[in-house]
Amino acid sequence: MSRPEPSLLVSIHDVSPKFEGKVDRLADLVSRDMPGPHYAMLVVPDHWGDSPIRAGTPFASRLRAWSDSGVDMFVHGWFHLDRSEHDGALARFKAKRMTAGEGEFLGLDHDVARARMADGRKLIEDIIGRPATGFIAPAWLYGEGAMRALGEEGFALAEDHMKVWRPMTGEVVAKGPVITWASRSRWRIASSLAVAAMARVALPRRPWMRLAVHPGDTNVPALTDSIARTVASLSRGARFARYSELLPAMGA
Repeated sequence: MSRPEPSLLVSIHDVSPKFEGKVDRLADLVSRDMPGPHYAMLVVPDHWGDSPIRAGTPFASRLRAWSDSGVDMFVHGWFHLDRSEHDGALARFKAKRMTAGEGEFLGLDHDVARARMADGRKLIEDIIGRPATGFIAPAWLYGEGAMRALGEEGFALAEDHMKVWRPMTGEVVAKGPVITWASRSRWRIASSLAVAAMARVALPRRPWMRLAVHPGDTNVPALTDSIARTVASLSRGARFARYSELLPAMGA
């Protein structure tokens, strides 16, 4: 039996009115060789509490148009801001080292996590007129409360640094690290450039590969150049795919 053709999943994080121009730049950057809008957008309902998405606004209309064109829409937290007090050394390490205070769902208790998920889902689905593809926590960080709430809220897909899974069953449907970039310090820029360069040369061709970009990447020309080169490299001999291909089959 022949091996399946490798597939590349591309996502644009932190989609918000705050970053509309940068989101446009990222969409143009990652879709240059795509046959259509084969990427996902991770939508933040109210980024940092000062950029709410409201129905009936021009930005809401753009979300609907993107979705109508085939872009997969994920709920991406609510505020994308972590205000929790973290218990345990591991949680404190993740909150401090793996993100710049944006791991919103790492320290939330179950009830708050589920309420924010439900509110974000309703807002986005009312705007786009169809179900969200899934939920992805800011910085890919989930605490125990968020993990419980995911399945209860009925999201079809979720993602972290190493996999994509179906929260209602726990089934892992795509494995492997997500390639991403960081722009908030010189050493993080250098590190992400090095990892992307290595991925272009040595990343095993998996059935599913993932690449994620953020608005802040557009502030650093070296990062945008790296993104373009990495998309081109990973898509060579692969196809651009949509996350919605990983959704459970109707009736399954």
